[in-house]
Amino acid sequence: MEIFWFIPTHGDGRFLGTAKGARAVSFSYCKQIAQAADELGYSGVLIPTGKSCEDPWVAASTLASVTEKLKFLVAVRPGLMSPTVSARMAATFDRFTKGRLLVNVVAGGDPVELAGEGLFLDHDTRYDLTDEFLTIWRKLLEEEKVDYEGEHLNVEGGEVLYPTVQTPYPPLYFGGSSPAAMNVAADHIDVYLTWGEPPAQVEEKIEKVRKLAAAKGKKLRFGIRLHVIVRETEDAAWQAAEELIQHVDDETIAAAQKIYSRMDSEGQRRMAKLHKGDRSNLEISPNLWAGVGLVRGGAGTALVGDPDTVAARLKEYEDLGIETFILSGYPHLEEAYRTAELLFPKLPIKHDKDNTKDRAFISPFGEMIANQKIPENRTTGVLK
Repeated sequence: MEIFWFIPTHGDGRFLGTAKGARAVSFSYCKQIAQAADELGYSGVLIPTGKSCEDPWVAASTLASVTEKLKFLVAVRPGLMSPTVSARMAATFDRFTKGRLLVNVVAGGDPVELAGEGLFLDHDTRYDLTDEFLTIWRKLLEEEKVDYEGEHLNVEGGEVLYPTVQTPYPPLYFGGSSPAAMNVAADHIDVYLTWGEPPAQVEEKIEKVRKLAAAKGKKLRFGIRLHVIVRETEDAAWQAAEELIQHVDDETIAAAQKIYSRMDSEGQRRMAKLHKGDRSNLEISPNLWAGVGLVRGGAGTALVGDPDTVAARLKEYEDLGIETFILSGYPHLEEAYRTAELLFPKLPIKHDKDNTKDRAFISPFGEMIANQKIPENRTTGVLK
């Protein structure tokens, strides 16, 4: 497995659906989370995108300069960005960070938000545009001079002069549950992402995408986006889940679901269907809790439980073919530490061999530092 964390550039807090305990976005706070993830051994971080977020490329660029190993999963937005300009941005970021860029392809799912950005295409047409965008983007970073005439995009003599560190280009990540999205994934993508649906639904989706890719001579990797609420005991974990939504009332849920219902995203529709706006039965699969999705768009489920239980559930997804786990928890700074302390020792995590020694010394996990001689004047600890 490789484990990623999340940088909350839209804000953070101790509770959902309320300003109580909220934390504003600031460079200082995001830096704390990024540096914690870097030192704790997370492989990378996802930087979200959208009008409610700080710009992901600017955020990632500033955070890359204060971290050492951490990779950054940053969005390109077909229709909102030129493929040539975004290819140049990717090449520069990858070169200046010595190969720490991962690219998240986001076609968008909210027509109202997209209209505010100047994009007025329907669902399937956006994926046609995405196909053209990625065709140009990939050719540019394969060091080709590009002439392209499509239905939506035209380029004459397009070129990126400086190559990326990663070849042929930084890996492309992508999530989409509709047939149009899956066809784009099969044609262009390296890692297909899903939100945290029950294992049977994830398995069905993976098999569809895998078959589409195989028919085109490609083999994809797979990842999942999940929240986690892990505590030392099962009871404590479920109590923490309930506390997270203790300020969420029916009016707040209704207002949030009204916004999500206008979206044409198939993934968002599937997320909403898991809880149906009803907080009375949120455990939709063993230890898979849909409470986050009551008031949050996108990833709306969390794995809840003690370390052994949550690890076992993650391994169930791994058995289906999931390799990359993009996790998060509220608030993100404390939960980065808690997740690493409680969950990492239970998982077969992929590490960079060159950095294993350093990571072990600074890690808060007792078994990882047991064989290290720590100076008497140095203490270690974990925020509980």
